Amino acid sequence: MQLLYVTQSYFPFLDKGGPTVKVRALARGMASLGHGVTVLTADFGLDDAKRRAIQAVPNLWGYEANEDGVEAVYLRSRARYRALTWNPGVADFCRDRLAAIDLVHIYGMYDLIGPRIARQCREIGRPYLVEPMGMFRPIVRNIGMKRLYHAVLGGPMIAGASRVIATSEQERDELVEGGVPAAKIVVRRNGIDVPSQLPPRGYFRNEWEISKDVKLILFLGRLVSKKSPDLLLEAFSRWQRRSQGSQGSVLVFAGPDEGDGYRQRLEALAAKMGLNGGVLFTGPLYDEAKWAAYRDADLFVLPSQNENFGNTAAEAVACGTPVLVTDRCGIAPIVDRRAGLVVPHDCDALQAGLGRILDDPEFAAHLRTGCAGVARSLGWTEPLAEMETLYRELVSGRRPD
Repeated sequence: MQLLYVTQSYFPFLDKGGPTVKVRALARGMASLGHGVTVLTADFGLDDAKRRAIQAVPNLWGYEANEDGVEAVYLRSRARYRALTWNPGVADFCRDRLAAIDLVHIYGMYDLIGPRIARQCREIGRPYLVEPMGMFRPIVRNIGMKRLYHAVLGGPMIAGASRVIATSEQERDELVEGGVPAAKIVVRRNGIDVPSQLPPRGYFRNEWEISKDVKLILFLGRLVSKKSPDLLLEAFSRWQRRSQGSQGSVLVFAGPDEGDGYRQRLEALAAKMGLNGGVLFTGPLYDEAKWAAYRDADLFVLPSQNENFGNTAAEAVACGTPVLVTDRCGIAPIVDRRAGLVVPHDCDALQAGLGRILDDPEFAAHLRTGCAGVARSLGWTEPLAEMETLYRELVSGRRPD
């Protein structure tokens, strides 16, 4: 099969969050199964270093690169606002390439590339899937604009899709509540790509001069209000004040700022709480540095308001680190009481969860032991097989052009 994956952001733009990792893993996985895979995405600024890293070369629409059998096409961006880009070359790409594609898989929402591709697919009778990746329900910011997007672009894109992919039962329920027919929804979990060899324990602590005796609590992800790092900061502050076991602990925030000063607000809040020295902001961590942080953490926390899955929690589990997640994360049922603890999205509950794991060595050891079994169930083999089966089913039933 000839597959087209459409995503607003793709490798090497890792600062754009989990989708860049997830779509890349699925694309490479399908290519390894013998399928032709093209990824269509936006150019967020391929400077010389990035172009060399992926060996990108100019093409008609911007740049292209090839990795492990996957062709990535980076459309030239004529304008940009936050994560939104205007890429006029998408029309030419549709004209020149779409007819040779058997099936299209569109990832994410609130961009302009996906709806344009979806419209062309409908015109030529090409099957396509939409995977909202937790973006279907408008929350947190620009809610009015997101609702307008649904009315004008997102609604027709979803309505015309052959299937809509949810990565958890939680996301499936959100889609049904939003009016997507249940029969159109397929639940397929995310997977995780773990390096064949993890960094040795102690690497991250040595790099940041954190003693091995200090309890390290890790938040790794974009510093955005949706992920509630401020709520974690407040819960950590309360736990520190009230727990005798909190002496010698540090909360690490590892992730990029969205550019709206959110990190500065968190730093000011930490100072106001008197946590100077107890909170560390490392900036974004990628590749080996990321895995080293997971390995050295005593606890990983994902306090999100809404998370369709929660790949960072899965990656922490793969490193043998217990996790504390809210019940609004899709991964919650998979890790609860096995490799982590699930609590409500509430400061008191987060504080209690910190204490339950960090102040109870026996319970923490139980969770660490359970990490291996959970991690084994989170590989990409099963999700890839499910996608391949679904793709074949849709392609075989495709109506003629």
